[in-house]
Amino acid sequence: MKAMILAAGMGNRMRPLTLHTPKPLLEVGDKPLIVWHIEKLKKIGVTEIVINTAWLGEKLATALGDGSQFGVNILWSHEGEGLETAGGIIRALPLLGDTPFILINGDVWTSMDFSSLLDVKLEGDLAHLIFVANPVQHPQGDFILSYGRGYTFEQQQQGEALTYSGVAVIHPKMFMGLDEGKRPLAPLLKQAMLEQKVSASKMNAIWVDVGTPERLKALDQQIKQDNCV
Repeated sequence: MKAMILAAGMGNRMRPLTLHTPKPLLEVGDKPLIVWHIEKLKKIGVTEIVINTAWLGEKLATALGDGSQFGVNILWSHEGEGLETAGGIIRALPLLGDTPFILINGDVWTSMDFSSLLDVKLEGDLAHLIFVANPVQHPQGDFILSYGRGYTFEQQQQGEALTYSGVAVIHPKMFMGLDEGKRPLAPLLKQAMLEQKVSASKMNAIWVDVGTPERLKALDQQIKQDNCV
């Protein structure tokens, strides 16, 4: 199984830290955010990793290289101007192949053991999403989790309102027939939910959306104090 780490965002909310450093290279626990993901993927045997870039992408590529320093093989998908989440995936599909792959947002941090992602069987589904309890900054959540399935709020399904963690297993079929260009992922996930083609589960691990300098600093302190890895 391959993985893709989304790393093309500009990190506007993280400025001024991201004026000269791409957000995935910002450090917590004396390690860049993206390196935590790479090491966790390597630990479960996922060594083919696609990373997309846009803002300061050359700095990411210089820092991580071909991945050999981590025992993985990094395949780069350079976008120039960011194509948003789904657009970036569509651009990278030739590198990802035609089988399901792990998708991870480069600007989150989690203590989750990724090995459970290897056991996901999509069968007829287009995606399996990992949800988390709603953080303070996003109390309403993104989707509904009900009996192992993901639903939009519009479907009015009884269940628990949760937030998408930025960790998923995705089938390339989700992007079949879509042209390359700027395109967010959320509308595609919602459409797949309306078609009853999204399974989901709730993460039982530490998870942080590292969206601001304050959250970055707090997470860094938490890791160093609690060794929460």
